Amino acid sequence: APNPYAIDAGWAKPALGRGFGSTIGLAIDADGKSVWVYDRCGSFTCEKSKIAPVIKYDGAGKAVAAIAADIVNSSHGLHVDRDNNIWITDFVGKDGRGHAVYKFSPDGKLLMTLGKPGTAGDGPDTFNAPSAVITNAAGEIFVADGHGPKTNARMVKFSKDGKFIKAWGKEGAGQGEFDVPHTLAFDSAGRLFVGDRSNNRIQIFDQEGKFLAEWKQFGRPSGIFIDKSDNLYVADSQSSDKINPGFKQGIRIGSAKDGVVKAFIEEKAELGALEGVAADDAGNVYAGYTNSMNFRRFVKK
Repeated sequence: APNPYAIDAGWAKPALGRGFGSTIGLAIDADGKSVWVYDRCGSFTCEKSKIAPVIKYDGAGKAVAAIAADIVNSSHGLHVDRDNNIWITDFVGKDGRGHAVYKFSPDGKLLMTLGKPGTAGDGPDTFNAPSAVITNAAGEIFVADGHGPKTNARMVKFSKDGKFIKAWGKEGAGQGEFDVPHTLAFDSAGRLFVGDRSNNRIQIFDQEGKFLAEWKQFGRPSGIFIDKSDNLYVADSQSSDKINPGFKQGIRIGSAKDGVVKAFIEEKAELGALEGVAADDAGNVYAGYTNSMNFRRFVKK
């Protein structure tokens, strides 16, 4: 597919007296132009750090807010809901932290905690390495629970007030099974897109967990974002000749309606790092890099 984008060099600078960290989560503010960025506290980890890992950049690339300091061990999933509340996951359990999902107000007030921080499990009130979180139009909460060996491999659904509703999935490669459920998105029809990364596919479900389809044409998904027009953006940080042969790393852009890939921003310089992805209302594409600790914006040529 063609690449109609170019890097917007220097759009955002490292903010608040620190550099970019391992940038795993990106989400768009309710205003359609500001970007929330979830990194690992200016480093590769937030362990023992007092730095806020969630930063808001306005449309001009200026950092205007920072929240969630001294809460997480290792940043992963990020979601901004319809009320502009900020949801994050911490997938590393250590020192009484991790294996948890947190909800914050836009000004940083902690509103809800799901899971038992520091405690791993597969019950209705525990997680083991939760990778992603998202809410639907009714405010119900969906968590992709699991990130690698000896963790979980399931989806968990909660009510708006955090009460367990159901879970589905297990480790495997069949329909409704997962191997690193890494990222989540909803399309305009309310279908849930799950980036089943180590199975090299996106699985699509209804909101009760019924399997609808699987798509492999978007590569090995580390990040998924669907905009208001059902444009689908998928970041691939792992494909290679040995892992998912036939695919290259980068951001594939297509339609959540029919699955057709229309554009591809190939990653050539920072291989093994591109995981976060989002797009604002103007069509600018944002990329978060983990191993190389970077954050970029791409604009139409």
